[in-house]
Amino acid sequence: MTARIPAIVLGGTGYVAGELLRLLAAHPHLDLAAVASDSQPDEPVAQFFRHLQPVLPHLRFAGHDETLEYVTANLATAVFSAAPHGVSAPLIDRLLTAAEQAGTQPRVVDISADFRFRTASAYESVYKHGHGAPARLAEFTCAVPEHLNALDTTHVAHPGCFATAILLASVPLLSLGLVEPRLFVTGITGSTGAGRQPTAGTHHPQRHSDLYAYNALAHRHAPEVRALALEASGVDAEINFVPHSGPFARGIHVTVQAVACEPLTSHALVHALRDYYDQSVFVRISGELPRVKDVVASNFAQLSGVAQGGTVAVTCVIDNLTKGAAGGAVQWMNRMLGFDETAGLMQSAAGWT
Repeated sequence: MTARIPAIVLGGTGYVAGELLRLLAAHPHLDLAAVASDSQPDEPVAQFFRHLQPVLPHLRFAGHDETLEYVTANLATAVFSAAPHGVSAPLIDRLLTAAEQAGTQPRVVDISADFRFRTASAYESVYKHGHGAPARLAEFTCAVPEHLNALDTTHVAHPGCFATAILLASVPLLSLGLVEPRLFVTGITGSTGAGRQPTAGTHHPQRHSDLYAYNALAHRHAPEVRALALEASGVDAEINFVPHSGPFARGIHVTVQAVACEPLTSHALVHALRDYYDQSVFVRISGELPRVKDVVASNFAQLSGVAQGGTVAVTCVIDNLTKGAAGGAVQWMNRMLGFDETAGLMQSAAGWT
């Protein structure tokens, strides 16, 4: 497909939405048609994302009702939902219902948690409220793009940022039978992962020059990772996850440790990772342990690993807003619409942030 496709962003005032706008403004095949926010209708987008003013000087927020006009008037529309979990599902359901009535065929990538589980009961057990569109669950597949070659549903749910990094590090270990199915994960995330609304844990004076764990062994991403790792690898692994808040804005640093099934050298581990991701342009394997600045503001993930004394440790770094959210969503949309998977996503890391 070479024709340009209109793109719509739902839930348009958060950090992930801002990253989507940055990527879509430069996309070679997608035209940013509307950014929906019922809380800021008709307000300039650049008022909330001042860094985007040079590339989106005239764009204004639309109401979610206006997005229905695009999906009903265009045979194909690329829809990205950056709305919060619990809000995204009913917005998407309403949009898809309108499209079905009009005979159009939008493609949706949901970045919230609403379509990451296969059943409403699984979702409700983690998020503690009813699902907003349970009849739509079968229309979505949730996976990291690198772990699924063929998509058999119309729409996609992108895993969370922590989940993306953990899965990139864990799935090769499990798929190749390198480790026992009991994983111990330490993850550190930047403050943008907590969203735009300040809280006691994300407010700069609290987070600056500090590092602390939260929701240890009880984070909501753990059951999500377990389910997605099982689908990608065929192995049901125990996930023991301790997340941390880091004193930086962007990036995720994850280390996965496990017991090796057989003696393994660091060289052999890195070679196995390299072979596993040989066809994955956005995953880079290095003999040196990666740093967050290697990937910030890019859609690349960087991995490395060490093995010693029967213990395996694999480290993965990603940008939580790009590879862990907006960039991964664009990567999926490229695939769904038949574009080159790398379209609009080959920017290098910023380096000094």
